[in-house]
Amino acid sequence: MESAEIARRYLRYFEQNGHTVVPSASLIAEDPTLLLVPAGMVPFKPYFLAQRTPPAKRMTSCQKCVRTPDIEEVGKTTRHATFFQMLGNFSIGDYFKEQAIPFAWELLTRSQSDGGFGFPEEKLWVTVLHDDDESAEIWHKDVGVPMDRIQRRGLADNFWHMGVPGPGGPCSEIYYDRGPEHGREGGPEADEDRYLEVWNLVFMQYQLGKVRSKVDFDIAGDLPAKNIDTGMGLERMAILLQGVDNIYEVDTMWKVLDRAAQLTDSRYGANENDDVSLRVVADHVRAGMMLVADGIIPSNEGRGYVLRRILRRAVRKLRLLGGQERGMMHELTATAIAAMGDQYPELVRTAANIHTVIDAEEESFARTLRTGESIFDVAVQESKGSGREVVGGADAFKLHDTYGFPIELTLEMAAEQGLTVDEEGFRRLMKEQRERAKRDAREKKTGNADVSVLGDLLERAGGTIDFLGYRDFTAEARVLGILVNGANVTEAAQGAEVEVVLDRTPFYAEGGGQLADHGVIRFMGGAEVEVTDVQSPMTGLIVHRGRVRSGLARSGDTVLAEIDVSRRKAISRSHTATHMVHKGFRAALGESAAQAGSENSPGRFRFDFTASGAVPPSVLRDVEAEVNEVLIDDLEVRAFTTSQTEAVAMGAMALFGEKYGDEVRVVEVGDYSRELCGGTHVGTSGQLGLIKLLGESSIGAGVRRIEALVGMDAFRFLARESVLVAQLSDQVKARREELPERVAGLVTRLREAEKDLERLRAEQVLAASAGLAEGARDVNGIAFVGHRAPDGTGADDLRRLAVDVRSRLQGRPSVVMVAGVPKDRPVVVIAVDERARELGRKAGKLVSLAARTLGGGGGGKDDLAQGGGSDAGKIAEALNVVEHAVGAE
Repeated sequence: MESAEIARRYLRYFEQNGHTVVPSASLIAEDPTLLLVPAGMVPFKPYFLAQRTPPAKRMTSCQKCVRTPDIEEVGKTTRHATFFQMLGNFSIGDYFKEQAIPFAWELLTRSQSDGGFGFPEEKLWVTVLHDDDESAEIWHKDVGVPMDRIQRRGLADNFWHMGVPGPGGPCSEIYYDRGPEHGREGGPEADEDRYLEVWNLVFMQYQLGKVRSKVDFDIAGDLPAKNIDTGMGLERMAILLQGVDNIYEVDTMWKVLDRAAQLTDSRYGANENDDVSLRVVADHVRAGMMLVADGIIPSNEGRGYVLRRILRRAVRKLRLLGGQERGMMHELTATAIAAMGDQYPELVRTAANIHTVIDAEEESFARTLRTGESIFDVAVQESKGSGREVVGGADAFKLHDTYGFPIELTLEMAAEQGLTVDEEGFRRLMKEQRERAKRDAREKKTGNADVSVLGDLLERAGGTIDFLGYRDFTAEARVLGILVNGANVTEAAQGAEVEVVLDRTPFYAEGGGQLADHGVIRFMGGAEVEVTDVQSPMTGLIVHRGRVRSGLARSGDTVLAEIDVSRRKAISRSHTATHMVHKGFRAALGESAAQAGSENSPGRFRFDFTASGAVPPSVLRDVEAEVNEVLIDDLEVRAFTTSQTEAVAMGAMALFGEKYGDEVRVVEVGDYSRELCGGTHVGTSGQLGLIKLLGESSIGAGVRRIEALVGMDAFRFLARESVLVAQLSDQVKARREELPERVAGLVTRLREAEKDLERLRAEQVLAASAGLAEGARDVNGIAFVGHRAPDGTGADDLRRLAVDVRSRLQGRPSVVMVAGVPKDRPVVVIAVDERARELGRKAGKLVSLAARTLGGGGGGKDDLAQGGGSDAGKIAEALNVVEHAVGAE
């Protein structure tokens, strides 16, 4: 039974039993405490906590999940994987144990011809929490499981929580006996390789406070209702229903693994090292594909770092397998898309975008891998040469910071050489950089507030704040809460930095690329809060950040919320312009040019999109002309809400990786552009006035950025450009249309003149060679020349002079030192001939002495070395130091 069919049967069974089928949420977690969704229940957490109203009391889903804490174990065992799928059925205050347990048993044991999975009853074992008599009784009396196949276990095995404060509860697990060939008898307690867990029924009934470990936590109280959260690993089920031994042999994983073996001329099962590499490639290609499909772009922070680490680890494993050809990731990604496209049609729709991102990351890493490996090899040789078995933290940091090597990859490479890495040193070097980035991101999103405090405010709002900003610029509202330094307070005085939560608001919270509104909240008691940022740290919650500029702001007061209208209108022009530019580039470059990010600010916007290379200037000109023609047509900009299915059928563009609910908002610019969007926009395209594309650049592997101006900012830019062109035209005495040719001619003549000047200067410098050679002093049997060149002599000329003088001193050992000040800092060059080197005079050592005297450093080869410093007044002293060293050795 294929994986897609397993998922279909599961969802169909629960749909027939009154459950609403909910599509998988994005891998990008809404919960600000999580980077990625690690479990099937995570999207349902707000319902368990009664923070949001569920779409139905009974739901079922097949949720995409990614876990990376054990990534180093992936491939080494056949149990670990980064990406997996969790089938689940959920009850929000509806049924509990008495129905959840029979549901699971019926689906597992019902015949395959009747829509079930067809497991023999005698092959199934169950476990319950040690004191959960109620569950044990249901299993035995209601379902009929013999008592000797019901095992009681402790908190480590039969209590579920997320590892952080939140919902949790006891659980009951179902195991399948794979037979004596897989291990010893005795049930799950005896051997979990033989008895494979297939389903976990969690009886979600407690609110956990502090969570210190799997078995050490505080129960803060009961949840608002008793809930059911079950999880069935799709890959685990596929092992049993496809008759294979482990997750790497199920259909969706094996197809990728087998193709990787073909591409690298390797064979799975031939040797353990290759098997590990093939398993890593299969898992990471599948995981990387799913992450990219949800809009994550490789980077050095957060989710992007997780993706980069996964993709680069896969690329390196392909190289270890002998796969040197670039483009293998493209082939393997295509295989993964084909393997999972039946279950996730969006993979097929966005295949071009997925390929663009992964191909670019492979290409980027391939360019740096050889250099990075060389740096690593040098570090290994130095470590082994000095008798150490540790690669330095500074080397690991350089590999990460300069060459994009994830530290985990360095650790893995070191282990292959029998070495460890000074992780403490690496972490110390990374700490400030990482913590600053995390702190900035966290404070931008949630401020200083504890997530539970925000959850309480959201619950007080009834699960969502009413956003009025599509139609209103001002609104009367009630203050639900005021936060100062993350704590909920009753009042805040003048000058306090505050976060204000209202029950309704016209303020737009930053999101979808659109910057937040600014404005003021006027309290009826006379206080005023100046709003400078608005965020949505939780779905449905809107937090206004600012400063109390007068009076005493009190929680519970009635207020008048007013946005800065001119700023909002300017941002709305930028947002509408972004939609139009997106459509223009899609039309010009094809479907692979999918939006990968944007920022809509007053008068200016930037638009990021996936692309395999630079955009030709002609395309930029054509897109700019096209969108400005649309402005002239003054098309109506219309927004409406419809179902996601209907919106897609209408041709509305869904942003690559963006999350949408069943009901979506569609923004149309006439018949030109149609896109899913929650932002604010102008009324007609003509209100934009003018769009000016400033240019494009690369911001990462496979991602390009367009920067542009709109409205008066675009007009003012063109006005300034016109003045500059007029001034330039007057200076060179040419008409505007002649400027490119005239300027090109001037530049060519200038370059030729610079070359002539450089040649003359070099001749002038070298003209002194003969005289310097004749004036060489004998220093302990070595001909020594020490010379200070005229200020302004370039470093290249200093090197040429030193080498030329050395060549004129043939026949006797010689050391030549030439110093000068090319710009504002001294430079010294030392050239040593072969006979002097045989006597122990080394250019690198001598130049270090000179550079230290000048307050700097330097080095080089034994025959020629260069250094510099900061104190030009000590050049004479440096010449003396080197002369003394030449004579002393």
